[in-house]
Amino acid sequence: MPKLKTNKAASKRFKATGTGKLKRTKAYKQHILTKKSTKRKRGLRQAGMVDATNAKQMKQLLPYI
Repeated sequence: MPKLKTNKAASKRFKATGTGKLKRTKAYKQHILTKKSTKRKRGLRQAGMVDATNAKQMKQLLPYI
C-alpha cells in the first residue's frame, strides 16, 4: 500500500483528542464582532467537537490522526 496524504487544510483546522474525537474551532468569531453580544463571543471561544455525521469524512482527510 502506498502512503496516504494528509489533507493539509484539514490538519490545520482539526486536532484529535485523547479518545480519538476531532476538536474544532467555532465559526463567526473572526470579524463584525461589534454587533455580537459579549455572551455570544465568549461562547464561541470554547472548542467544539466534529459532529458524528461528519467524523467518517474527516478521518479520511486525516488518516494519521
